[in-house]
Amino acid sequence: MTTIDVYDHGIPAESHFGYAQAIRSGDLIHVSGQLAFDEAGGFRPEDDVTAQLDLTYANLDRVLAHYGATRNQIVSQTLYAVDLVRNAEVVGKANRAYFGAHRPVSTALGVTELTFPGQLVEISCVIDMKLPA
Repeated sequence: MTTIDVYDHGIPAESHFGYAQAIRSGDLIHVSGQLAFDEAGGFRPEDDVTAQLDLTYANLDRVLAHYGATRNQIVSQTLYAVDLVRNAEVVGKANRAYFGAHRPVSTALGVTELTFPGQLVEISCVIDMKLPA
C-alpha cells in the first residue's frame, strides 16, 4: 500500500482554491505551482520578475526541506512566465543559479496572465526521492 504525505505552506490560497502545495506518493513528490508568496500568504512583489523568481524558488526550497529532498532530486519542472520572450534572459539566469550543475527536464510556457495581478512566474515540479540527494 502506498502512503500519501500532503504538504501545505499554511497560506489562505490553499483553502480558497482547494489545493495542496505538494503530495508525496511513494518515491515521487508532485509539487503544485509555487508562487511569490511571503510566509503570511501575501503575494508580492508585483511586476518584478527577479524578485518573484527568488521568492518562488525559496518557497520551493521550503517544500524540499519538508520532505528532506534536495534540488538534485527534482526530475522535471514546468515554468510559466508572463511575457516569456521579454523575461527569458532573467528566467534562464535564475533557473541556472537555482539548479547549478543539475539539469532537470524543463518546460517553459509563455502565458498572458497568471492567478494574481502582477504575478509573472509560477513553477511546478516533480521530485524523485530515489535519486541521490
